Amino acid sequence: MKKGFLILLSLLLLIVSACGNGEVEKTSGSAGKLQKVSLMLDWYPNAVHSFLYVAEEKGYFKEQGLEVDIQMPADTNDPLRLVAADKIDMAISYQPQVLVARSEEIPVQAFGALVRHPLNQLMVPEGGPIQSPKDLAGKTIGYPSIPLDEAIIQTMVKADGGEANKVKMVDVGWDLIPAMATRKTDVLIGGFINHEKLLLEKEGHPMRILNPADYGVPDYYELVLVASEKGLKVKPDVFKKFMAAVTKGQKYVAEHPKGGLAILMKHEDKTSPLEKDIETKSLEILLPLMDAKEKPFGYQAPETWEKVAQWLKDNNVIKKDVKAKDAFINF
Repeated sequence: MKKGFLILLSLLLLIVSACGNGEVEKTSGSAGKLQKVSLMLDWYPNAVHSFLYVAEEKGYFKEQGLEVDIQMPADTNDPLRLVAADKIDMAISYQPQVLVARSEEIPVQAFGALVRHPLNQLMVPEGGPIQSPKDLAGKTIGYPSIPLDEAIIQTMVKADGGEANKVKMVDVGWDLIPAMATRKTDVLIGGFINHEKLLLEKEGHPMRILNPADYGVPDYYELVLVASEKGLKVKPDVFKKFMAAVTKGQKYVAEHPKGGLAILMKHEDKTSPLEKDIETKSLEILLPLMDAKEKPFGYQAPETWEKVAQWLKDNNVIKKDVKAKDAFINF
């Protein structure tokens, strides 16, 4: 009788133990689930996005409990439009565009500054007669018909003591490189110093650059991370975790640029193949411009937002006042 009781007790303990183990495994599996979030790039994958793909490959997103779906836009207007509509969780856009959107009552906010200085700079042929913006009088400037570029040129010429009304803006769409290579225009605005300039030089057209920030244009953030106001308010922890992961990713790229670039090259889009030499030079240009110095990666200065908002209003890029403090958030 006693022996039978002990056998029965042992069987019960085995069953309880098995059930307990099953429950632990179930809990562990649930806790290990990654939260899916979507991110839309500003353009096709290139050197500036290296930190994202490093964070993905090195497992920094997973460490934060995130699974990030990195998407490429079909149109340059898609990132802001889709993030505002909560179709995607976050996107990469441009500081001036965020302020323009808010002036049109589109509820988006920036939550991280990626490239802290303008990449869109005036490009003039090296060795030519144009030494400063005042020399643009009577010259043709090729640009992609964007009001922001018009405001940049007007500000630069006026700040340099030139005659802005004598500058001719020519819409060349996004054919910036052919327009310059064939001398269809005298100078370019709308191209980036880490892309178009490098490609022109590779094709035998060396260019000098004039930085808008040296001629009256606020030293704005070229690229920022954006999300909808609703998304940032409802799930702030997701964005904090994302920033923790990409901060680690950027640190790796800064310390191991060759390694970071090698990871990026695995993710090139077939429709927009990357040239390793161009992306290597691009990253060399970008890394100092992405460095927040003593501040955390992605930090945004309130005064930068205030200056850019006021400049956009003064130059009629936006038609009404925008509260700069509402356009961004730091985590």
